[in-house]
Amino acid sequence: MRKIAIFNQKGGVGKTTTAVNLAAGLSRNNKRVILIDLDPQGDISVCHNTNAQYNLYHFLMEDADLNDCTSKLGKNLDIVHCDHKMADAENQISKSKDNINFIANKFSSKLDYDYIILDCPPSLRLLNKNALFYASEVIIPTSADILGYNSLEKTIKRIAELNKIDGHKILVSSILPTMFDTRNRVCNEILFKIRKEFTPFLVAEPIRINSKLKESPKAKMSIFSYDKKSSGAEDYWKFTKLVLENEHMYDLSLPQSSREKAIKDYYVNGKKREMMIVDNKVTFGFKFIANLGNSIKKNLVEENKKQKKIGYA
Repeated sequence: MRKIAIFNQKGGVGKTTTAVNLAAGLSRNNKRVILIDLDPQGDISVCHNTNAQYNLYHFLMEDADLNDCTSKLGKNLDIVHCDHKMADAENQISKSKDNINFIANKFSSKLDYDYIILDCPPSLRLLNKNALFYASEVIIPTSADILGYNSLEKTIKRIAELNKIDGHKILVSSILPTMFDTRNRVCNEILFKIRKEFTPFLVAEPIRINSKLKESPKAKMSIFSYDKKSSGAEDYWKFTKLVLENEHMYDLSLPQSSREKAIKDYYVNGKKREMMIVDNKVTFGFKFIANLGNSIKKNLVEENKKQKKIGYA
């Protein structure tokens, strides 16, 4: 099982579009997927026809049966939608004991899927903290512009700070540039900057700006059903393929040792890096030796900085 939060502090960067189409792409690859909407705006309901008797609020706050809150969209794809009541749920959750693990405790042992996709609202309020504590990895969609890059840096810093709480550990498995205009100089400059800062191994191929991606929610279809020949479908299919290729690194059903070996084998040449905070600044060390002592980590960070200066990293 993989538990993936689709998260960025900034709104309007394609989180819901990514959550919907990634879930659809995975289900088309014979993966059992459940898409859970945590955004009080309820955008998932806009993108799909949901017919469940209840929604996420009723499951979390009124102990409704999860089956009664789940809409079945296809052979391998289920959805738990929400609405404005999730804002009220957040206030109630804040008053509970161990409130940061409220969602994790509610869903514990109740979900039997290959993939759990959590569509998170913007900001870093309690609902998102719950999602990030429940998930094992996060995908960060980011618009390819100045404001998007600024938000990406802030989002990554917030995640790194959350990872310092009670030994929590969530991995950023992908950064996904969205709304990418190949003809726009700023888009190309920002994409280059993101790849340089976070390495091409962490940054996925961008999702190009495409009118069909905007039209498909109106038709209540994924991009694959709406126009499988569009550039939007092509780009999200590539991203789905990337997520599947990384499966052995992040699938929680696999032993930890196997996942660590897969990470090391996959990135041994490129040396994928892991976020950490050193002297209150976000920096990177090598992920597959993340359990070493702080002194060794700092040495690795310094060595990595030297390599960057001479163009090796």
